[in-house]
Amino acid sequence: MRIAELSSRTVSAIQREECRRPDDEGLWFGATREALDAYRWFLSLPGRYLYLRLSVCGCAQHELWENTAVARDLLDLVVLRLPPRPRRELEALLARLDDELRRRTLPDPFAHRRPHRGEGWWHRRLYDETAHL
Repeated sequence: MRIAELSSRTVSAIQREECRRPDDEGLWFGATREALDAYRWFLSLPGRYLYLRLSVCGCAQHELWENTAVARDLLDLVVLRLPPRPRRELEALLARLDDELRRRTLPDPFAHRRPHRGEGWWHRRLYDETAHL
């Protein structure tokens, strides 16, 4: 399996980590590639500003595509579990994607009132609360 913009050494380290973990720990084989694809897809959407969306479906694969913050959470989990060299390579890729996310989303001034969202900075961006109404 290939992951665009990552070396084969890093992809191998990611695959080893995905196979080492049971599915209930949040990783499955191919999860990192799917999360990166979902993140890139979201950033490719047209428009000057993008708004994150809450998930309707509770299954992991759908959440990655419905809620970009969930995809970013998974990628953060992978970063924490990788050895140093592959970690740096994935972090460099995420830094570029994160810069684009910061540029195309707006900070949520009321994020502190929503403690149910995750810890990452990406959870403190504006959500489209009406997307599923």
